[in-house]
Formats: sequence, structure tokens, C-alpha cells
Amino acid sequence: MAEPWIIAGDEPVDAPEGDVTLVEGSAFCISGRHGDVSPGTPQGLFFRDTRFLSTVDLHINGHRPQVLAAERTAPFSATFVLRTHPVTGRADSTLLILRYRYVGRGMREDLVVRNFGEEPAYCSVQLSFSADFANLFAVKEGRARPEGSITLDTTREGLVFDWRKGASRRGLRISSTAPAQFVSNTAAWETVVPARGSWSTCLQFTPIIDGDEIEPRYLCGQPVELSTPHQRLDRWRQALPAVETDFDPFHQAVTKGAEDLGALRIFDPDYPERAVLAAGAPWFMTLFGRDSLLTSWMALIVDPTLAQNVLQTLARFQGTKVDPINDEEPGRILHEMRFGEASSLSLGGGTVYYGTADATPLFVMLLGELRRWGLAPDVVDSLLPAADRALAWIENYGDRDGDGYVEYQRSSDKGLANQGWKDSWDAIRFADGRLARAPIALCEVQGYVYGAYLARAHFADELGDDATGARYRAKAGALKTAFNRDFWLEDRGWFAMGLDAGKTPIDALGSNIGHCLWTGIVDEDKARAVADRLLSPEMFSGWGIRTLSSAMTGYNPVSYHVGSVWPHDNAIIAAGLTRYGFVDEAHRVIMGLLDAATHFGGRLPELFGGLGRDEVPFPVSYPSSCSPQAWAAASPLLFLRSILRLDPWVPHGKVWIDPALPPRIGRLRVDRIPLAGRRVTVVVDRHGMVAEGMGADIQMVRSPRDPLTA
Repeated sequence: MAEPWIIAGDEPVDAPEGDVTLVEGSAFCISGRHGDVSPGTPQGLFFRDTRFLSTVDLHINGHRPQVLAAERTAPFSATFVLRTHPVTGRADSTLLILRYRYVGRGMREDLVVRNFGEEPAYCSVQLSFSADFANLFAVKEGRARPEGSITLDTTREGLVFDWRKGASRRGLRISSTAPAQFVSNTAAWETVVPARGSWSTCLQFTPIIDGDEIEPRYLCGQPVELSTPHQRLDRWRQALPAVETDFDPFHQAVTKGAEDLGALRIFDPDYPERAVLAAGAPWFMTLFGRDSLLTSWMALIVDPTLAQNVLQTLARFQGTKVDPINDEEPGRILHEMRFGEASSLSLGGGTVYYGTADATPLFVMLLGELRRWGLAPDVVDSLLPAADRALAWIENYGDRDGDGYVEYQRSSDKGLANQGWKDSWDAIRFADGRLARAPIALCEVQGYVYGAYLARAHFADELGDDATGARYRAKAGALKTAFNRDFWLEDRGWFAMGLDAGKTPIDALGSNIGHCLWTGIVDEDKARAVADRLLSPEMFSGWGIRTLSSAMTGYNPVSYHVGSVWPHDNAIIAAGLTRYGFVDEAHRVIMGLLDAATHFGGRLPELFGGLGRDEVPFPVSYPSSCSPQAWAAASPLLFLRSILRLDPWVPHGKVWIDPALPPRIGRLRVDRIPLAGRRVTVVVDRHGMVAEGMGADIQMVRSPRDPLTA
């Protein structure tokens, strides 16, 4: 039975402090550090957009055990270490409890009680469960309420929860290898654990969907290392480039980021060999157009097949008609996909929602970048018609009024009001705090369109189609000229965040302008001012660049898009600063984020608070920030590329590479960089650089690429 894509939501939700989140495909489990799932929280075992377990409660000898440690051992597994309460008059307990948990199409948990005492120990074990079969959206938004009818069947073999609502049915079977006494919703065992011995059982949690039992990926009695998730992760790890450096925070961030990307891969049920990227765990485990395009761009340096798969999958679902319900238009690239029981709750009420202004030009940009790396030439060629349809959308639908700019305005009140990457309701505003009125032309979207035009011109050049190449080069030039005229705020020294419905420049200072450096749409005589603004105290917190300047009305350091710090946003800005030669400024951004990563255990979260480093000596978490999250996980990989100043143009037989190490990094070695079908090794230290495996047909240009070289 093929797994459908899992749905995702749109708004953040509070999660209890210290949660342990395990993810594998369309299944995930959120619990406390004791391993229990607490009622009334967003915790639980989820599969295919439904919460199958809403309570797990372990008691040993009548008490909840004390937590000693909890650690994820892989993205989909964790070990919880607990102990029983000491008996009266003693400081220590002799009973240790280990919970080994594995998530995948359900869940397996190995429960072990070890007795370190010198005499046998009586042990009563009780596990209580409940299942509400709540929809993911309802849980995420804190509005899970009983719906439908739930029955519980208790047998000698285990517990079976059954839920019905109309024609929909869900269920959960819970079984144990050690015979248990099942009473109501509780499994109980009474045993005597031998001195220096142990007792154990394996619990199996099997989802049931419309009467079909779904076989979990981890089965009791079978070796864990032979499971599909373990084998997939092992293959991913073996294929990744190896990074060595004397600056441990960088090594840790790159390594954890790459591993998290492996965990966030989801597989197309119609093309199971294609791994694409979910946006983030736990609430966004589905395909988002913009997120997957930017993430796979950042990940080219470690796995170009992600970009190839993402492009193929998005092309499959490219818009074909005008549908105001889900904002579909011919040639438009989707915003997100939602499948399963809750598809009716998606934006527009369907399985695919298209309301995004930036995914379509980013699709063409990524296809061009894949060509520049000399990767998957047959796939790239096959996708060129999809790129042309995307460009037709830009001209016929994206540019709503014929002024040369791509604007957005939702087709109905079911869609997103803001359709750039800052898509919360209050994200696009003027300096005085007024919200901008649609249709809105965002500055970064024009940069993406500029990049898309140039990418198409290069494709035409390769094919000897001079007319098409000249057409798109002219369109890019005209867009750049107009952009630098209409968006530039001479009295402010920065570009407008966008143009509103009346073509009034939205004058707030935000991080959006850094994306314009990345795409090269900024005139060189304005680039220094942009760089200075981005690194000003109002924008740069010391940990990263804020989404909105602290000098703007409406700034809130603990908000989603009006003052917080997003790692992917900063990675793109650092790449843009590097492109224009502002290396020191790029290094400040990169090192600020790496310092922040150390406070988050080496893993960059989706976002964190924008409070200044001079205000609080540590980065402040944002409630419910996804971690791992795809483009946050990929951000250290784009840092790596920016530090190497690596820019391939394989069809022209050139690779620009001119590493510039930040002062705190003395040595960097990257093995197995995928480039033009080869694996390249680059070693950099204070004495210079050595690159091996480039190939005699590739000229290595030992200088940074000119910022305006397209």
C-alpha cells in the first residue's frame, strides 16, 4: 500500500518544553523527555495527518519514573533512561528503566527494566493509552475535540481502538511480546526482576486505516538495523561529502544539517525512487514548492539528486487551468500539497494549493543552476518545457497589470493574503506599521524573476537559439533597470520591500533586500548601501539578520516574520553579500548563525527570536519553531558554498573557486563534492587551496565570480 504525502499546516503552535520529536516519512511522534505522551498537549503518535495516540502513561510500582536522560539516536529513534523512586531511607534506586522507541508507519517500543540490586525485585509495570484520532490541524492549533465515535476492544492479545466518522475509519492495535493483563485502556505486567538481571517486552503500535492494518517499519522480533529507515539513512550518510575543519561549531552544524535533510526526505508514492524534501518536522511534513526549491538549491553541494527530484515532482503538479478556489493558474508552481483525510481542510479545500508568487521563478532558477553544475543533463532537458510554462505564467498571470513586475493577490478569502516567503498576515508593512494592500510586488520576487530570465537565456544560448536568448536577456536587463529605479529609496538608502496596490514603495527595512543581492538584480553602485543596512545594529542582532529592522513600527523580536531571525534567510543573504564581494560582512552573518547553532545543540531551528546579543547573551527560542526544518538544516551547506566561493558553469567548462576562510576557521576540507558527474575534493588553509578531481575539461578559475556574471 503506497504512502500518500502527509499534510502540513500554516501557523505555529506551542509545544511543551523539552519535547522529543521523532520523524520518519509521514509518521512522527512527539513526547516528553520521560517518553510519555501527555494529554491536552500537541504530543502524540501521528501518521498520515491523524493522531493515533494521544496519551501514553508509564508507571512503575505505582509511580511515574524519574527522568535521567533522553536522546534521539537517529531522526526516527530515541532512548529514554529513567529510574524508579528510591525506597524510603535510601538515596538510590536499584531499578533502571530503558525505553527504546522507533517510529515508522506506526511505532515500536522496547521497554526494559534492569535490576542492579543484590536481590530479586518485585516490579509492577503499567502503561495506559488513549487515542483521539484527532486531525493534525486541530492538534496543532490546540482545538482537538472529540469527533466521531471511538470504541475500545480489550483482548488477551492487546488493545484495539476503533474510530468512525461517516465513511472514514481509523484504528490502532497495541500488542506486547510479554503477555500482559489488558484492562480497559491499560496494559499491566507483574514480575520479579532477578538480581543483576532484567525484564523486557516489545510493544507494537499498528495503525489501521479504513480497515487495513499498516505494517510498521519496525517490527518486534526483527533486527532494528535491517529496517528501511536505518538502511536509507546509512546510504544517505555514505554518499554525503565529508567535511573536516578545525572549527567544531561549523563541522557540527554542517553534519547535523545534512543528516536532518536525510530525515526530512519523503518519497513520492507514484515514483518511490524519488526522494523530495518535506518542509519541517513535526508540523510541515509535506512538500512545499518554495521550501523544497530553496532547500535543494542549498543542498546541491551534498546531493544534487534532491534538486532533480524536486523539479520533476513539482513539474508533475504544475498548474494547468484557472481555478480561483485554490489559486491555480496555467504554468504556476504549487505552494503546498495536502493529501489524506484532512485534504478538505487545506487552503482552497483541495489537495494542492498554488498561492505563491515566488515558487514559479525559483523553479526556473533551480533548473538553470542544475545545468550550471553539469548535473542530470537528460532530466534538465526534459524539464525545459515546464520552465517555459512557468515563464509564460510570469508574463501572463504573475504580471497582473503589465508593468513588468510579478504581483500577488489571492483569488478568494480561503487563500494566503501574503504569498512570498514571509506569508504571515502582518509580514508586509510600511515603516510606520501600516499593512500593505494587495496586489503586492515583492522586491525579492523580482530578483527571482530576473534570475529566471537569465537562466532561460543561457538555455537558449546552449541550443543556438539566438532569438530566444536575446529576448530573455533583454527582459532581464529591462527588469533590472526598472527595479533599481522604482524600488530604490534614495532618501533611505535601501530598496523598498515591495510595491503596493497603488505602486507606492513599501518603505520598511526588511531582510528581503538581501535576496536581491543573491540574485544579482542590484546595481553595483547600490550594493554597498544595502550591505551596510543589513549589518546595521537595527538589522543585525549579533546572532543573525532580523526579518524586520528594530527601528520599524511593528517590530517584534519574538514574532514569526516581523523581527525574528531565520537561518535560511541569513544563508541567502550571506551568499548575496559574498557575490558582491562583501566577504567580511558575509562572515559576520555566518559566524553569528554558527554561534547561535551551538546554543541549539548544533542544530539551527526554523527561526529564533531577534533580541540583540547585547540584550540577552544567548539566542531566544521561538515557540513551536520546527526543528529539524529543511531550509534551516540546509543553511550551513550554503554557508559552506559561500566560504568556498564555489560557482560552477560546467557547460562553459569553468568553475570559479576562491575560498575565503573566516578568521575563526583555520582549515577546511570537503571531500566528494558532486560536480559534472565527478567527485571533487577541496582543501583550504591559511597557506592556500588544493582542489582535486576537477577533470581536465574543466578550467578552475581561481577568483570569485563577478557579481554580474550570469
